[in-house]
Amino acid sequence: MNGSSPSPPDSINIWRTWALTVTYEAGEYTEQKFKAEKTGGGPVIPSPNLDTDLVMACDRLADVLIKASKNPIQMQMDIARYSKLISPKDTGHNENREARLLERCPPGHEGKRLVDEPAIILDASGAIIAWYLPDALTDTTQKEIREATDLLAPSLEKSNVSDPEVSASLKGPSCENILKAIARPAAIASAALRVMHPEQYWAGLRTLSNLGNIAVSKDLPQMPEALQYWASVFNTLSIISNRETPHHRDHMSIAECFDILTTVGDYSNARMTMPNLQLEFKYNSGCMIAFFRKDCETWSV
Repeated sequence: MNGSSPSPPDSINIWRTWALTVTYEAGEYTEQKFKAEKTGGGPVIPSPNLDTDLVMACDRLADVLIKASKNPIQMQMDIARYSKLISPKDTGHNENREARLLERCPPGHEGKRLVDEPAIILDASGAIIAWYLPDALTDTTQKEIREATDLLAPSLEKSNVSDPEVSASLKGPSCENILKAIARPAAIASAALRVMHPEQYWAGLRTLSNLGNIAVSKDLPQMPEALQYWASVFNTLSIISNRETPHHRDHMSIAECFDILTTVGDYSNARMTMPNLQLEFKYNSGCMIAFFRKDCETWSV
């Protein structure tokens, strides 16, 4: 029998908030369940800190992660070489430039390929450059994301500050309600990262823990209170409400790290395309996709 709450690496001292504790234990449960199902290990018992809905969400996620890991799609592209060819000027909007990049770093198959089953995308070296996880989110999680989005609907101005600061959208009286509403979806995305990219997961957890300590030591306004309910190892959450997104490349992302996109809504037959990989993904509600956005893909929905 496997437990679900091993200690983090010695270099990480988790800032013990309710949210980070739940996120950490959800990540460990998902990672252990993923390993157990891959290796034929014994049952994994979830922490009592995880409620039934979150356990069911982690179970669904682990199942889809397993299916993806067993369905590798091999590319001929060398991601390290490709990353050296692109510059900040390569936004993905110049079709001629993208065509030349495609000629120099072809994916290895002719024409556009549709992907509609869980899969991992490998570059020529065997490195995983993307995870495709359709139906990764339970109906309950999708409902929670929609409800949280409604709370975040008011459009608020950004601010530029020298010290870390709570975002404008979380400074109002609804801060605690918003963060509690997104807690479970945030923990699920973090649990996925625990399996897909452990180094990035631990780096994110370390960053949030350090931020908590800084918030207390510097007495940063509202930061300790907000962090009590921040349940993601990412320090930023963005909402894309476009019905259609043009091809583009995100240079703000870190080359060695995954960004995670999830989608929810009452629609069908959506597609996400990655032209430089010549791949098109079925992108219906409940789907999760993680990929190296800076150096790997131009994408559109």
